[in-house]
Amino acid sequence: MFASGPETGHENRVVSRPLLFPTRFIWPYGGSRVFLTGSFTRWSEHIPMSPVEGCPTVFQVICRLSPGYHQFKFFVDGEWRHDERQPFVNGNYGVVNTVYIAGDPDVVSPCLSPEAPSRSNMDLDDVSIHSEPVPTMSDADLEVSRHRIATFLSGHAAYELLPDSGKVVALDVNIAVKQAFHILHEQGIPVAPLWDSLKGQFVGVLSALDFILILRELGDHGSNLTEEELETHTISFWKEGKVHLSIQIDGDARSYPRHLVDAGPYDSLKDVALRILKSKVAVVPIIHSSSPDGSLPQLLNLATLSEVLKCICRHFKHSSSSLPVIQQPICSIPLGTWVPNIGESNGRPLAMLRPNASLGAALSLLVQANVSSIPIVDENDSLLDIYSRSDITALAKDKAYAQIRLDEMSIHQALQLCQDSNSFNGQRCQMCLRFDTLHKVMEQLANTGARRLVIVEAGSKRVEGIISLSDVFKFLLGV
Repeated sequence: MFASGPETGHENRVVSRPLLFPTRFIWPYGGSRVFLTGSFTRWSEHIPMSPVEGCPTVFQVICRLSPGYHQFKFFVDGEWRHDERQPFVNGNYGVVNTVYIAGDPDVVSPCLSPEAPSRSNMDLDDVSIHSEPVPTMSDADLEVSRHRIATFLSGHAAYELLPDSGKVVALDVNIAVKQAFHILHEQGIPVAPLWDSLKGQFVGVLSALDFILILRELGDHGSNLTEEELETHTISFWKEGKVHLSIQIDGDARSYPRHLVDAGPYDSLKDVALRILKSKVAVVPIIHSSSPDGSLPQLLNLATLSEVLKCICRHFKHSSSSLPVIQQPICSIPLGTWVPNIGESNGRPLAMLRPNASLGAALSLLVQANVSSIPIVDENDSLLDIYSRSDITALAKDKAYAQIRLDEMSIHQALQLCQDSNSFNGQRCQMCLRFDTLHKVMEQLANTGARRLVIVEAGSKRVEGIISLSDVFKFLLGV
C-alpha cells in the first residue's frame, strides 16, 4: 500500500522549516510491532514506536513536525491501521488520521481539556488538534446501564464465585500474631478469616491493616506493646485491644468493624458487593451451615469485588453495547480520585509520596486517609511504584519488623523487601490512560486481579488519578 523505507529515528528529516514542534504519537491498541508513517515522511519512512513502560499495549514515538496540516497512519503487525478516535479523512492512502500544528507557539490553544478524546491517543507539546468532543453521558444511558447491571447481579448468587478448585486459608484466634503474619506473607494473601474453636464459629478477619496498627504501636515510644509480646500474644488478645488502640490513633473506633461481615452462598452478587462497599472491607467470607442454628459453619470462599467484576465482564462480553455508560472515557464520568484540574474529583485529595519518604509516613497516610494504596512518584510526579497495605506483610520475612524503625526506613527500602509480591504479570503498578473507556478499565481490573489502576499520562507516566474497584462499583451501583 505504501512504499517501504528504512526504519529511521524519530525526527522528521524530510521537511526543513525554521520551527519544528515535538509531537508525541500514541497507539493504545496493542500489537507486537508498531510503526508510524505519514505525510511528514512523504509516506516513505516507517518510524518504529516503542511500548510505554508499564503499559505494554500502548506504543509511542515523538516526531518533530513543521507547522501545518499533516496526515498519518499506523502499521501494526503487518496491517495498516488508523485510530478511529482521532480525526480522520479519506485520502490518497485510504483512511488516514490528521493533525494540525499551529505555526505560532504563542497562539496555541490551551492544553487539551478532558473533553478532547485525542488526549489519550496522542500527547502533544505546543500543538493544536481539532477533534470531536467526547459525547456527554445522558441520564437515560446511566439509568439503563445501572439497571441492567443491578438486574444481572441480583439474579446471580455468591456460590457462582466459587472456583472449581483451590484453598481458603483461615487462622485460629489462639495462634500468635507473629505466626499469623508469617502465614499471610508465606501464602501471599492480605487477609484471612479467624476461627474461634470455643465459640465454634468464624469471628472476624485478620488483615494487613492489623499489622500496620501493630507496627505503629511498636513504634510509639509510649507503647506498652513489646516485640516479645508480639511473639507470644494471640490474635484474640490483639483483637480485644484493637478498638482501644484505634481510639488512641484516630479517635474513632467505628473505623474498624468489630463484627464479622460475611455472606451465604445463596446471597445475590449485588448483596455481596453492597456489603463490601458499606463495610469498607476487602473481602467477605462466604460461609454455609446446614444447621438451622448456624452451627458447624463451612468456609467456602472469600468473595471480592474483583471476582464479582469478572462475572459482570463475562456476562456482558458480547453485549457491552447494551451498557452505554461503560463506553464512556473515564475522564468524562465522576469516577475515581483525580489530581486537581485533570478530571472530576470525588472530593478526596490524591495522596502521593516520594520514594525517600519514611515508611512511618506511608503507614500513617494509609490509616488516616483511609486508603489502600499510595502512588510513589518522582519529583515530576511520574509514577515509580505503588505502596499498598498488603505490602506490609513483607516485613514478616526474617522478622524484619523487629529490626527496623518506621521513621528511619524509606519507602524505597520497604519496597525492596516486597519485590515480586503483589504483582500481576510481572507488574506491580497497573496503569491506564484518562481516555480509556470504563469498559477497558473494568476488563483490566478483572483480568489482572488488581484492586486499583493508576491513571497516568502516556509517555511521561505523570500521575493524574487513581481508580479503585470500590470506585467502579459505587458508580455502577449508584451508591
